[in-house]
Amino acid sequence: MSEIKHISSLQNPLIKKVLLLKEKSRERKKTGLFVLEGRKEIELAISSDYLLDTLLFCPELISKEILETSFELRKTSLISVSPEIYGKLAHRNTTEGVIAIAETKSHNLKGFSFQTKNPLVLVAEAPEKPGNIGALLRTADAANLDAVFIANPKTDLYNPNIVRSSVGCVFSRKVILADTATIISFLKENGIAIYCAALSASKPYTNVDFKGPTAIVVGTEHSGLSDDWLSNSNQNILIPMEGAIDSMNVSVSAAILIFEAKRQRLG
Repeated sequence: MSEIKHISSLQNPLIKKVLLLKEKSRERKKTGLFVLEGRKEIELAISSDYLLDTLLFCPELISKEILETSFELRKTSLISVSPEIYGKLAHRNTTEGVIAIAETKSHNLKGFSFQTKNPLVLVAEAPEKPGNIGALLRTADAANLDAVFIANPKTDLYNPNIVRSSVGCVFSRKVILADTATIISFLKENGIAIYCAALSASKPYTNVDFKGPTAIVVGTEHSGLSDDWLSNSNQNILIPMEGAIDSMNVSVSAAILIFEAKRQRLG
C-alpha cells in the first residue's frame, strides 16, 4: 500500500468533493460515485461487489491496522483525516471513524433475470422519502426477496439518507429502477402475479394466495397507486383497519404483506 496521506484542512479538494457527493444527487450521477459511512455499511458494500475508490479514516477513532484487516484495500486510496474533518463529513459520531467513496452500480432491467423459479418481489411506486425507502429495503433484506423494483423513482438511490436508513441493505438486495410500464411488462413476461395494495375492489390480504410467483405492489400514503398498476393487478389487496384512519406507513404495510407471503410459502 502506498504512503497514507493526511488531510487537516476543510479547504482540501477531496473534502469538498466528499461534501458535494453527500449533498448533490447531480454530482453523484455525473461522477458515478457516492459516500457511505460506518464499518457495517462498508463491509456490506464490499461483500456485494461495490468498488471502493477512497477510504477516509480518523486515526483517533479507528486504527489503520483495523482497517487493513477489516477491508480489502489493495485498489483503494487510504486517507487519514483530523477529528475536525471527520466531524464535518460524518452524519453521526457512531460510525467508528471511517467514510468511503464508492462507485455506483447500474440498476436497470438490462441483463436481469430471476435466480429462482418462484420469485417473491416488492414493487414500490414513486416513493420519495429516503427513510421509507430505507425501511422497505431492510424489510426486503429480512425477507430475502428476489428483487425490489422502484417504479418511477423520485429519489436518488444513493442518497446518503437511503444508504443510512437501509443500514446498507441497499447494497445487499437486487434493486431495479424503471418506469411503471417497463416493470409491468417485465413482470407479465415472467409470469409474476401482481397484487396491488389498494382500497378499491380489494380482498383482505390473508384471503389471497401468494404461493406462486408474486409481486406485492405498494404506493405512497398520499397518492396510492397509479391507474396503470390498478388496471394490471391480478388482485387488489388490503390490510383491514380497525381505527380511525384507513392507511399505514408504506414500509409497515409492505412488511405485513411480504411476511404473510413468506408465511404461506412455509406451509
